[in-house]
Amino acid sequence: MAKNQASLLLQKQLKDLCKKPVDGFSAGLVDENNVFQWSVSIMGPPDTLYEGGFFNAIMTFPQDYPNKPPTVKFTSEVWHPNVYSDGKVCISILHPPGDDPNGYELASERWNPVHTVESIVLSIISMLSGPNDESPANVQAAKEWRDNRAEFRKKVSRCVRRSQEML
Repeated sequence: MAKNQASLLLQKQLKDLCKKPVDGFSAGLVDENNVFQWSVSIMGPPDTLYEGGFFNAIMTFPQDYPNKPPTVKFTSEVWHPNVYSDGKVCISILHPPGDDPNGYELASERWNPVHTVESIVLSIISMLSGPNDESPANVQAAKEWRDNRAEFRKKVSRCVRRSQEML
């Protein structure tokens, strides 16, 4: 039953995004027969180090969506404090609902079933605009963000350039 409800909700969200596209990203299914795996292309936000980049990601939804969050993993190279080296995005709204066992986040900052594909991707765009280096997924990127901004800029510029070459 939950899988069917999740499938219907995801189909509706896809239809809504097709009818009313949102600036800054596009989304669609990886495979037309699987509504639980989406391909997302995010444009680097204006006035940020990521501006001009085109970053691809896969968003994978659990069978019990929206009660549990999806995972988002960049397939494009992204140098960022909140992106693991394997591309997995680490932001509060993608963490399971409830209290944070590590005490870093409030329950209200974590996953909530009211989130949609649109709100998730907009949160990722916001993450690109303003990294959170307090609890980083990529410690080296966070260290460079804080202590060696020139080196950080250089690595991000390389990612942007590579993303443009992939077009």
